[in-house]
Amino acid sequence: MTKFYFVRHGQTEWNLERRFQGGNGDSELLPSSYADMKKVGEFLSDVKFAHIYASPIKRARITATKIAQYLKDTPALSLRSNLAEVSLGEWEGELVANVQERYPKAYDNYRHDLDHFEGQEFGGEGYTKATNRFVRVIKDIAQQYSNDNILIVSHGMALSFGLNGLLQQPRMSIRERGGLSNTSTTVLSTVDGEHYQIEDWNNTSYLNKKQDDSTTI
Repeated sequence: MTKFYFVRHGQTEWNLERRFQGGNGDSELLPSSYADMKKVGEFLSDVKFAHIYASPIKRARITATKIAQYLKDTPALSLRSNLAEVSLGEWEGELVANVQERYPKAYDNYRHDLDHFEGQEFGGEGYTKATNRFVRVIKDIAQQYSNDNILIVSHGMALSFGLNGLLQQPRMSIRERGGLSNTSTTVLSTVDGEHYQIEDWNNTSYLNKKQDDSTTI
């Protein structure tokens, strides 16, 4: 059985300001996020990981590097572009409130009708492309490590879309399960690389703090 530990990157300035970041926006990590990364690493320190894979985007790359310092045997870290955040085109860097006002239909799809969230209205990537690339890389990793623990460090929207694809759930199941907090840990397992089940979801118990609004995808 392969067990994947999915961690969302540390909180950034734009997370705090309620701005969309996407695959090209990359604001700075908050100073407090470094303490949270340490807590994730300590929480996972008893798990023996065969490998770490992370998005190459700075906020995820730094998060993965910091967590790795606390893990057994310091597993190797590889960067994979298919783990990068969903490209959001004209939304990147914009306040959520402004996007809601300027792109009412697309934003409504984002919140309430993900079956039609494909990014064409704002030059973004959308659900289908982002989910397919994420699922593809995870399934490839599962084939390489059929009986290991793997750490994946990625982004809120990419994780929400991608994990939903691995679970083969309707798109709006994302809203039923809820978003993923910064430096949260979600665990999925698979015995064949094709079918996945939830072992843990959005675990933030080790952070010892109230989670904020940045759990939105």
